[in-house]
Amino acid sequence: MSLFLKCVNNQPIDRPPVWFMRQAGRYLSEYRETRKKAGSFLDLCYNSDLATEVTLQPIERFGFDAAILFADILLILDALGVKVQFVEGQGPLLEPVKDKKDIEKISRIEKIHEKLFPVYQTVKNLKKQLPPDVPLIGFAGAPWTLATYLINGKGEQGSLTAKKFLIENNEEFEEIIRLLTNATIEYLIMQIEAGADVIKIFDSWAGALNADMVLRYSLNPIKEIVSKIKFKYPKTPFIVFPRSVNTIYSKFSDEKCFDVLAVDQFLDRKWIASKIQPKKIIQGNLDPIFLTQRKEILLAELRNVTEDFKNHPYIFNLGHGITPDALVENVELVVDYIKGLKY
Repeated sequence: MSLFLKCVNNQPIDRPPVWFMRQAGRYLSEYRETRKKAGSFLDLCYNSDLATEVTLQPIERFGFDAAILFADILLILDALGVKVQFVEGQGPLLEPVKDKKDIEKISRIEKIHEKLFPVYQTVKNLKKQLPPDVPLIGFAGAPWTLATYLINGKGEQGSLTAKKFLIENNEEFEEIIRLLTNATIEYLIMQIEAGADVIKIFDSWAGALNADMVLRYSLNPIKEIVSKIKFKYPKTPFIVFPRSVNTIYSKFSDEKCFDVLAVDQFLDRKWIASKIQPKKIIQGNLDPIFLTQRKEILLAELRNVTEDFKNHPYIFNLGHGITPDALVENVELVVDYIKGLKY
């Protein structure tokens, strides 16, 4: 069993495994070249050969301990019939859902697999081409985060618009969450059946919800997704990332069906180490900004993070995705540093 799979299965390891969110991305020159070849960002996601190529690029360059499928959380909305486009300099733009009629137009869950077939093919390609000791992480966005894009039509201020919709149109909002929960279950089962070893669920906008709303609209739908999939595939580990939920991370850490809890860079590490790590394997926390800094600044932070988390199982990762201005030499430094650690 690979180092990464040993860690997520809570087996003894001699160092933390390391991988990065968005490790295939614009900071890499080879990624930029492949992106040009593909045309649009969506074309890249739906081209199985090119998506395979960019997924492999950081593995080949840095030797990360895990690969994450190259795709986007919004592909499932595209597959449901929402008009999704990525505009250079603006990010994703969607046709927003405003009422019950709009919801009815996108409720055909059984149709998503035809559109998402290239994603499943990418998973199959990767399982043939990845080194045997590098597992593949599949993923999806959590229902709440997907809802913020679906309701607002874009990422900027999406959580505020979605919260207003949640309060003012609660019946319709509940219907959206049910739809996205069921669609995500279908989508992730297909990724597992195509060969994904581990699944990660990203709730990037969870921190925009009030405490009681986090439990109802972030934690509960994610728990339903994981529980239902684990009923069919009990050995598939799940990483859950409810970004910026502060001390409510402790509620997520109580859930037995979540194998790993990914933590952001805003949490106090001492609190994580004392309150979360004894209950749950954790991943993350390094602020991506340190990958843009001088070597000595980065090294000091690496020492801080690894020292604080050394007493319990830990996957080294970032508190959020790697940024386009990250320095390639700093990524190399991090991987070399983590691989040089010994427990």
